[in-house]
Amino acid sequence: MANAKPAAEVRIGAIKAAIWKNEAGASTRHNVTFQRIYKDGDDGWKTSQSFGRDDLLVLAKVADLAHSRIYELQLEPDGD
Repeated sequence: MANAKPAAEVRIGAIKAAIWKNEAGASTRHNVTFQRIYKDGDDGWKTSQSFGRDDLLVLAKVADLAHSRIYELQLEPDGD
């Protein structure tokens, strides 16, 4: 589905994690994608999956928060 929306998002500054819900038979799994958001002059906002040295600790924190959020999603009644 091209218009699918993530089950949840976690963001700190320019680093964002999107948590995707995937039905796998009788169970549900979650996958995470990471993006860095940046402004490119007059072209407006863009995203990248490339991270610089100064992004790495924030990326690690966002990954940690995404991990915790997945556990919260699994505790919800329809979270499996």
